[in-house]
Amino acid sequence: MPAEPNTIAPPPAPAVRALSCPACGSAVTLRAAGYSVTAGCPSCGSILDVADPLVKLVTRYAEMTRALDIPLGTRGTLNGIEWEAIGWLARSMNGSYPWEEYLLFNPYHGYRWLIFDGQSWSLGKQLTATPNFVTYDTLSVGGRHFRRFFKEREARVDGVLGEFYWRVAIGEQVITSEWAAPGWTLSREANAKEVSWSVARLLAPREIEDAFGVEAERHPWPPPPHMVSPHAGWLSTCVKLGLAAMVFLVVVSIFMGGGRWSDIGTLPIARDGSAQSVTVGSVTFEQPWQRVELRARVPRLENGWVDLDYALVDRTTQRVYEAYGVAERYSGRDDEGDWSEGSRTSEISIASVPRGTYDLVIDYRGNRWIANNPGGWGQADWLATSDAPEVVVEVRRGGVFFSNLLLALILIAIPLLWGLARHVRFEQARQAESDYDPIGVAALFKESE
Repeated sequence: MPAEPNTIAPPPAPAVRALSCPACGSAVTLRAAGYSVTAGCPSCGSILDVADPLVKLVTRYAEMTRALDIPLGTRGTLNGIEWEAIGWLARSMNGSYPWEEYLLFNPYHGYRWLIFDGQSWSLGKQLTATPNFVTYDTLSVGGRHFRRFFKEREARVDGVLGEFYWRVAIGEQVITSEWAAPGWTLSREANAKEVSWSVARLLAPREIEDAFGVEAERHPWPPPPHMVSPHAGWLSTCVKLGLAAMVFLVVVSIFMGGGRWSDIGTLPIARDGSAQSVTVGSVTFEQPWQRVELRARVPRLENGWVDLDYALVDRTTQRVYEAYGVAERYSGRDDEGDWSEGSRTSEISIASVPRGTYDLVIDYRGNRWIANNPGGWGQADWLATSDAPEVVVEVRRGGVFFSNLLLALILIAIPLLWGLARHVRFEQARQAESDYDPIGVAALFKESE
């Protein structure tokens, strides 16, 4: 019999096999299971050794996790509890505003989230109860009020590593919104199946550095929604101290204010317009140090002036305190009507006069403006009449100089205004990230104004 021709049996058809990518959780379909040695994950691009997937995936997983700020498996202590980082998510608002979330685990305390927004770190946990409604834009959790900050937006998972207590995959989306309180955020996430709430506390840079050895930004800018103004604390203290100091200065100025004016003499002006000198004795001051005020009034002064030189002479030490004053008054009529200027009263102050009994020496002279005089002034007319002006001199113990009080108040106000400006700038920058109108000091000074 003729030999039958040699035939080769066709190979068995490749089996179809499905597995999950351990790097991102996405499904990977093997069209030639049993033949293919490697396969690529269509979601994250990881190369899988399908002949021995566990060994290859562990190698790939280790390479990726070493690139994280906190490699998975790292342990750190926060709030006195040791946590282990077991999972990592890269998330964003559909590609914008990316952030990272690390899943922390402790067998006795459960799960926590360590959230990194690119500048600051927060520690969050999921709530077991819905927050309390306070107002249209305010919710309450544990007595802490949260004001709305971000409107509803789509959040997407862009990357995933490690272990999680639910099935997570690249591209998973939820609707998220956020509320903020000083040092805290409140987040709501919802999908077609469930709604979850979580709160997160802003961590101080030292906390995250001590726990996981991560270098944190000391002054992130723009500030995150839940960051407390670094100027608020000291500004509040300084405002209280400044107001107390201002009240104290005002009270002191009132109690140290001048006493009643004492009339110490009426001085006639010489009819010939010559210079005169008079000594008034026994002016006594009782305080250790005081400001002395001298006032000269010339009731009938018109179109002229009176020069006054004062000298307080201590009867015991003969020490002299000098001052100069002038009372002048002018009036007339021109094309625009009647006009007048100047004052018939002159007030001067001598600062820091010590306790003692003094003689007051006054040198004075009256001058008259004469329109038709080539020199423009002289001693005539009212000096030779019964209506010639007289100088009434008064004295009193003065208080604090108003200019000194004003300067002190300004010096107190300068650091307060500087701190307020820094605080306003911080709040404006922080709330500028919000989807809602600013409140508080940030609403007081808008950039457009």
